[in-house]
Amino acid sequence: QVQLVESGGGLVQAGGSLRLSCAASGGTFRSYGMGWFRQAPGKDREFVARVSGLGSTYYADSVKGRFTISRNNAKNTMYLQMNSLKPEDTAVYYCAAQRGGVPSYRSDDYDYWGQGTQVTVSS
Repeated sequence: QVQLVESGGGLVQAGGSLRLSCAASGGTFRSYGMGWFRQAPGKDREFVARVSGLGSTYYADSVKGRFTISRNNAKNTMYLQMNSLKPEDTAVYYCAAQRGGVPSYRSDDYDYWGQGTQVTVSS
């Protein structure tokens, strides 16, 4: 069983930056594909970015060039550096872990989820 805890959310003005962290425990972190998802009020949960155990990354078009996903397997932690934030980035951000293989962009493919952290971008 893997436990995931997100941190780093908050309120920021448009154009600003935030760095989210996802601390994992209870499993072999490097063996999991990891992803970030977000859910805005009244909308479905959407894919943001993913990173494989070896560090291969993939991004949603809406965040490409602004967000950077990374992981430190020695610290059992994944990160999401968010720059040039926009009001439409406002959402609850969730980290997720997928057993084995290349991490998916589909939320249904993930096995473990954190509780989420709120990101609010003011205009």
